[in-house]
Order: sequence, then structure tokens, then C-alpha cells
Amino acid sequence: MSLDWEAPIIKLEQELEELKKKATEPGSDVGKEVTTLQKKLLAKKQEVYSNLTPWQQVQLARHPERPLLADYIRLAFDEFIELHGDRIFGDDLSLLGGFARIDKHRVMLLGFNKGRTVDEKVKANFGMAHPEGYRKALRLLRLAEKYGLPVVSLIDTPAAYPGAAAEARGQAEAIGHSIMEMTTLEVPIIAVVTGEGGSGGALGIAVADIVAMLSNSIYSVIPPEGCAAILWKDSNKAPEAAEALKITAKSLLGLKVIDQIIEEPLGGAHTDHAATAAALRSALTRHLGVLKRVSPGKLVNRRIEKLAAMGRFK
Repeated sequence: MSLDWEAPIIKLEQELEELKKKATEPGSDVGKEVTTLQKKLLAKKQEVYSNLTPWQQVQLARHPERPLLADYIRLAFDEFIELHGDRIFGDDLSLLGGFARIDKHRVMLLGFNKGRTVDEKVKANFGMAHPEGYRKALRLLRLAEKYGLPVVSLIDTPAAYPGAAAEARGQAEAIGHSIMEMTTLEVPIIAVVTGEGGSGGALGIAVADIVAMLSNSIYSVIPPEGCAAILWKDSNKAPEAAEALKITAKSLLGLKVIDQIIEEPLGGAHTDHAATAAALRSALTRHLGVLKRVSPGKLVNRRIEKLAAMGRFK
């Protein structure tokens, strides 16, 4: 799937493919043309992807071929043992968690599961967790603290599920309890926004010592469409809302809401899952190596100070 603003790049890629096919024909001598076109394509990609608007980054963050939690578990982690259920109501398939290993580090991994196929998306409720998902996360956070395991949280959700059934089972309380628990949890916590970081649904497992974002991910209190519908009564003004909300990694790093931007491959994470996972793995192992040397008390104090100092005001 290509996006409308990628048309010049797609055109050059098609021209390059045709030229490469021609190069395989007997007596063909188009080597220099291939090289020239490859350089032109690279330059065009660098020009386009280094000047993306916030709305274009929203489109990349939601790209249907973008790596999902299952891809990161397979490519970035060495081992994963899923743990199920909140011991109160049931097992939410939109928020997964369990014991994991990344290089020499054993961790508790939490993450949102969006699903790839239609059937998977429906089962996972499109990555929108119910209260039992956050209560499962809370149970696993306490288990991580009990065994002294760092927590790694991978965030990709449009929001917590806003339905009546979720509200009836205490959605706000479950998210609030998880946020409160993470604030004082005496083990290192690293949260990475890998796609969409939507509202309290994302924040429910995003209170951390280090908060990072993939370079084309977004993190916001409300989706641009919802913001546009409220402010202008017109969801078509979503691009303007995306600009005003400051939801991109670059904006949020400047506001000190996040601590690091993890660069995606040129063209977006969906173009190279393995390279994206490798970049994520590198960042996680580096931060784990540093945070594991910090005492529990100091971790908690620094985390609270960081939260208290967050944001800038004019």
C-alpha cells in the first residue's frame, strides 16, 4: 500500500524496476542509467521523508503493514512466555504480557496487540484494551517487581476501548490504578511508542524511566480526527489538528515528554521490519544496561521528579 504523497517515489521505483529488467536482456548496457536512477530515488526519498508533515506521520504510524507487537516479539526478543488473565474477569487479547528475554536481560514485556488479519483485529478489539487488560498489566507489573524484573512496554493503540461494557467494569479506575502503580514500581521501566500512542489507553502502561518513540509514531491525548470534530465540527480538518496537537516524536522530544527518538528505516518502519526491530532492540538493551545499575529508591525518585517537571508553558 502506498500513500498519495509517495507518488513521486513510487514512479521512480517503477522506472528503476523496468530499467533493471532491461539490464538482464542480452547486449543491454544500462548500468550507468541504473546507478543514476538509484541515486535519484535515494535523494527523492530523503527529501520526502525528512520533510513529512504531522498528518503524513499519522498516516505512517497507522500504516497497515507497519510492524506489530508479534513482529517485535519475533524479531527483537529472544524468548517470550505469555501470561494470561487478570484473575478477576478474563483475558484481554488486546493487551498482552509475559516473561521475555532480550540479549542477556530478562524482562516483563507488555504490549498492545492490534492484529494483522480481519479476524485477528476483531479478536484483539483493534488494539483497544478493556479494563481486564489493564488489570492483567497491573498483575504482571507487581509480578515483575516481586522478581526484580525490568518492565518493557510497547505501545500501539488508538485508545482504551470506550464502550459501555468497559465503563461498567471500571475502565477509568483500571487505567488510573495502573498509572499510579507504575509511578512507584521499584524496577526499571522502559516504554516505547511503536505506532499510535492514544490517550489514557496508551498512558496506562507508559509511565516509565525512559519513554522513547519510533520516529514516525505519534503520541497524543486525542486522535487528530476527534480533535478536529470537537474544535471545528469537521473531521476533515484532521491535518490542521495534527499540526496543532504536537503529536510527533520530534515535537514531544522538544517538549521533554519523551527521552529518545528511535530512527526508522528510510520510508518508514513498514518498509523493513527487521531493521526497525534491530533499532528497537539496540535501544532497549542499552537502556536496560544503564537502568539496572540504579537503586530502586533512586529510580522511583527520579521517575516522580521527571513526571513533575514534564511540559512547557508559554
